[in-house]
Amino acid sequence: MTDQLVRPTATPTDLHPGDRFDEVMARIRELDPLLREEAEDNEAGRRLTPRVAEALHASGVYTMSMPRELDGLEFTPRQVIAAIEALSRADASTGWVVMTLQMAIGTTAAYLGREPFTELTEAHGDRTLAAGQGTRPGRARSVEGGFLLSGSWSFASGLHHATHIHTAALTDTGEVRVFTLPKEQVTIVDDWDVMGLRATGSVDYHCEDVFVPTEYTYVATTTEPLLGGPVFRLGLAAFASLQHVGWALGVGRRLLDEMQAVASAKTGTRNAGVDTSEFHADYARAEATLRSARAWNLEVWADIEASLDRGEELSAEQDTLLRLALHTATMAAQDVGRTVYQWAGTTALRSGPLNRVFRDLHGGTQHVTSGPAVRHGCGRHLAGLAPGATWVFLDLVEPAS
Repeated sequence: MTDQLVRPTATPTDLHPGDRFDEVMARIRELDPLLREEAEDNEAGRRLTPRVAEALHASGVYTMSMPRELDGLEFTPRQVIAAIEALSRADASTGWVVMTLQMAIGTTAAYLGREPFTELTEAHGDRTLAAGQGTRPGRARSVEGGFLLSGSWSFASGLHHATHIHTAALTDTGEVRVFTLPKEQVTIVDDWDVMGLRATGSVDYHCEDVFVPTEYTYVATTTEPLLGGPVFRLGLAAFASLQHVGWALGVGRRLLDEMQAVASAKTGTRNAGVDTSEFHADYARAEATLRSARAWNLEVWADIEASLDRGEELSAEQDTLLRLALHTATMAAQDVGRTVYQWAGTTALRSGPLNRVFRDLHGGTQHVTSGPAVRHGCGRHLAGLAPGATWVFLDLVEPAS
């Protein structure tokens, strides 16, 4: 696949495309063999191996969503999609971990501001990473100077590699806020025994009445960054969506890569299914499905980038389309997975890369950002049945009557 559509232009814009994009993509290509080689050990250990963890830090990929004021790359949405796509093509779990950790730490910096973020990261410096969950908020009680945070959360992808928790809670004032705190202040439950995405280590965690200063929290729906450029006006929900686009496209591409390898090994053998016109037609359809989803997502995000560059707020239509485009990319990858599984035959049953990627795919497609409720909301808006409604995270909310 080409990166031409996401290369930074020579013309300065308010969006400031990341001028180190080509450099980072080259580093990801250099990492590709290592990520493939370590994927089985990642899965066995239910976290990234030390070799992979160290290589990712050294590559700079964890700074792709860090504000420029903090020496971050601050990539544009399409640049982030391309980077996560390449990482996920090498290994789905590695792509998922990078997706979550770099997004959480970058947005934390943008929405907390320089001084609080500097205080938070003092102990770990540029090794500071955050992980956590926000779709099922905990609770937070206001006290002098901050909040007492309590709750139990699941799916803290990459927490083994993080230094901080990044988690949402409903305050007693009715706001949902995001709280950042050292991970030593919560109890981690190492219970990640699952079918797919095993190497993400998406463990549970809980705490009771842990004090978090107000300055280490921000309103979860904010679109007003204190650091960084227009990309952070997307807000958390849209920012998360573009990450998952890259992941789905990368995993879909890896599945087609694996099917090519299977076809090459089986062609010319007795009764090989890959030598039938039915396989040829199905492979062509799978290729077109994935490429179509990729092209539409890049189109949707190009339009959003243009709006951000002009200083505009995202419209309800753009908010809807970015969610629907993510759903389309996820379903495209799932469709590719079904096709590959069917034609790979018993090869897909045996331990190996295809088996692992297939399981990882079906772990990732369960994510709430591509769930039925999001698709239903998109349909309501596009059909003109929700006039004046706006998106609040994953819900299309009707205006108060």
